[in-house]
Amino acid sequence: MASSMAGDGVSEKQSGKKSKKTKTEDESELLTVPDGWKEPMFTREDNPRGLLEESSFATLFPKYREAYLKECWPLVEKALGDTHIKASLDLIEGSMTVCTMKKTFDPYAILRARDLIKLLARSVPFEQAVRILQDDVACDIIKIGTLVRNRERFVKRRQRLIGPKGSTLKALELLTNCYVMVQGNTVSALGPFGGLKEVRKVVMDTMKNIHPIYNIKTLMIKRELSKDPDLRTQSWERFLPKFRHKNLAKRKEPKKKTVKKEYTPFPPAQPESQVRHHIPLQLPQYYSNMGHSF
Repeated sequence: MASSMAGDGVSEKQSGKKSKKTKTEDESELLTVPDGWKEPMFTREDNPRGLLEESSFATLFPKYREAYLKECWPLVEKALGDTHIKASLDLIEGSMTVCTMKKTFDPYAILRARDLIKLLARSVPFEQAVRILQDDVACDIIKIGTLVRNRERFVKRRQRLIGPKGSTLKALELLTNCYVMVQGNTVSALGPFGGLKEVRKVVMDTMKNIHPIYNIKTLMIKRELSKDPDLRTQSWERFLPKFRHKNLAKRKEPKKKTVKKEYTPFPPAQPESQVRHHIPLQLPQYYSNMGHSF
């Protein structure tokens, strides 16, 4: 009887382990995207009646971008014309405008056109900015001008993000599959959604005086771990490096510490008299010797 009970207990444990394994395998299958799968394109059949009202967006561009925009504007009009979006360039006011037409059937096309003119105004070349019209590409414009008060520190940290001869920025682009452009007080990123999230984290940490090489090492480790199908559903914290801040220059404490007295509104007590206390004042005898009576 005892042996049969023991055998039943072992079989139950084994069945429990198998059930846990099957659950994790099912979850991993649900989380993984099949190879070669793409979301279907949005066509006119999905929205045959078009849009009800006209939408438009406008943005300003700096003076030094005027010559480049004037040169590449026919290409911008051609790229937006395929999605039935009208684009206009105003060199007098220094602005770019995009608006929908009657033939526009994709409601999200105007938002992509808005992002396109924003990227062009942020010194992103047209060859890279036109990728925003694709479904699996997004953009993120990170404002870094107000994150650091001191101008010299801001310039140093921005240069640290770029790296010597742009090596740090190139490594970040290879790891995130994003195009990153650092210009003035902004950082423009263009690529998949997951890569944009990592780019924003690296940029914000760099402005907080955390060297980008630490985040690049973490991204390299994550990239290698993602290749292993068994580790996709597990926590990666034990593999990732943990960096701690070290305050090397500490302020030395003085040997003698002065303790401040408590504040009291009353004046200090008067000092005692310097007259010797052992000689009493014999006032009655003194006056009696002088001939006065009391």
